[in-house]
Amino acid sequence: MPISISQVGPCFAGMVEGVDLREELSPEMVEAVHDGMDRYAVLIFRGQSITDEQQLAFSEQLGKIEHAIGTSLREEKDARLPTTFADVSNLDRNNQPFQMEDRRRLFAIGNRLWHSDSSFKVVPAKYSILHALSIPSKGGNTEFAHMPTAYDTLDQESKEQLEGLICEHSQIYSRQQVGFTDLTSEEIERFKPVRQTLIREHPKTGRKSLYLSSHAGRIDGFSIPDAKLLLLDLVNHATQREFVYIHEWQLGDLVIWDNRQTMHRVRPFPVDEPRDMRRTTIVGDGPTVEQ
Repeated sequence: MPISISQVGPCFAGMVEGVDLREELSPEMVEAVHDGMDRYAVLIFRGQSITDEQQLAFSEQLGKIEHAIGTSLREEKDARLPTTFADVSNLDRNNQPFQMEDRRRLFAIGNRLWHSDSSFKVVPAKYSILHALSIPSKGGNTEFAHMPTAYDTLDQESKEQLEGLICEHSQIYSRQQVGFTDLTSEEIERFKPVRQTLIREHPKTGRKSLYLSSHAGRIDGFSIPDAKLLLLDLVNHATQREFVYIHEWQLGDLVIWDNRQTMHRVRPFPVDEPRDMRRTTIVGDGPTVEQ
């Protein structure tokens, strides 16, 4: 059965049929997934009862795996998953929800802000691949914003103003927005800022996008207040309802998104209910400031 993709979002996001991720994909199917990502930026695969090993095998067909090392407050001794996975659940190593005041939970609240995965790395992520093993009784939806459309709808003066601007990205900046400053000196050093372009061009389609994230906190040549206000205005523009797809998770969903073309955020859910989400991540095309 060939892959079919139908659009489910306002201007992007596609539902995929005809794929069983328990099986290795043919080269033609892998190419169809890449083409679908270029076109839709978000792809949804329903009902995928796969193991972690099968998720990893599928991910490796799409590119090089980004290892989740030093990107959260989980210590190695407390890890539930190998570094080939980013554990974006709310669970400790005993598979129990974090306590209300657990600093790992408080740090993760930053994921409720609009962001692009790994924009705080010199080489930011290409694809994120998230599999739902356990979902709460309510809430926990993921919202996606389409950044090419956000760029296209700017006026010409704004496009010219933004061209060539460089931002600093760090998880310190995103966590400051939610009032989380409980970081050790080692963590502050680990999360030191990296530079990213504010405008990105897709290497295959040639379409330009706003490259925004809550991790962005400064802009070269701007005062901090001016930078923050400009970034806030751009995020508000980019997340208008007509640019956003809301994904309501079902068990077994696997969703891939292109971090070069999207921002996303998770919505609130009951703190005492498990939300077991496992993410593999594909390394990006290289430093944005060199592209």
